[in-house]
Amino acid sequence: MNLKQLSELLGLSQTTISRALNGYPEVGEETRQRVMKAARETGYRPNRAAQRLATGKAGSLGLVMPISPEQSSDIHFAEFQSGLAEVCLRHEFHFVIIPSQPKEEQQAIRGLVSSGAVDAYYLAYMREKDPRIAMAKSLPVPFVVHGRSLGLKTDYPFLDVDNEGAFREATDLLIGLGHRRFGLLNGPVELDFAQRRRLGVDQALTSAGLTLSENAITNGPMSDEWGYRHMKHLLGLPERPTAILCASTVLALGAVRALDEAGLVLGRDLSLIAHDDDLPLLKPQNFTVPLTTTMSSLRNAGRRVAERLIAEITDPQHGPPLQEVWQAELVVRASTGPAPG
Repeated sequence: MNLKQLSELLGLSQTTISRALNGYPEVGEETRQRVMKAARETGYRPNRAAQRLATGKAGSLGLVMPISPEQSSDIHFAEFQSGLAEVCLRHEFHFVIIPSQPKEEQQAIRGLVSSGAVDAYYLAYMREKDPRIAMAKSLPVPFVVHGRSLGLKTDYPFLDVDNEGAFREATDLLIGLGHRRFGLLNGPVELDFAQRRRLGVDQALTSAGLTLSENAITNGPMSDEWGYRHMKHLLGLPERPTAILCASTVLALGAVRALDEAGLVLGRDLSLIAHDDDLPLLKPQNFTVPLTTTMSSLRNAGRRVAERLIAEITDPQHGPPLQEVWQAELVVRASTGPAPG
């Protein structure tokens, strides 16, 4: 089935069919649905090259990814990209990744936009007062921020998790179990999500008349090795924490290894809560002692960012909400128990 045959079948012009399939607002909803139904039933697939020439659209989403020798690979990034790629594939969009030096990221974004290679893009790894947002708002291409930026007015399109609320709720649970000495294995200190998680912990502790000792906080890459080394540091403190919050189940994997080496029993000698990004190869319920977690799927976030960007391209007048904050789910398992006497 080609465009001409579909046109003859429906008694509509080829232009009307093309515009209906591409979401142009001047095509009525009844006609659009009729065209979409016929396309599904006949197996019609538009010629993407011709479609791009006709619409002036690249049919691509983009990301500029800073790369430096000291950066380690990130399983969390890969999980988000998997969700985004699923949606791109379903809508026959390409996904373009442009590597850049960290100091040249803004220049690379401007170059990507001016090249016409993408119709929309997203920003990730938000920092406090992130200058990329003002730059993105000045460019003529839709964008979505994955996360938020502390210190800036939230007048830009974003999708984020309520990291502050999640770690406040997790800390409240531990306080309710009688814990008074806390440790935090957090992500990189410059990133917004890590700052918000620290805020959530501080808020809960302050309300209970407690404080988080600075030597009981570590910030760094969310890796198994970092979790292991810095859990050993926390266990070596004169007054070691009885409750630990981890920014990721990957960090928790290393932390639990350090606990096992020290002969401590999770949930009895020390309680631990981790954030669960719903990583398929690291399920918290499959730890030797199942982990209590705050859970929000990174893959679902990737899917949603792609859906929002594509909607903004294909139907900008009826696009999704400008801002979304997802609530994490607190799932209680065996890794949390009463504070040891």
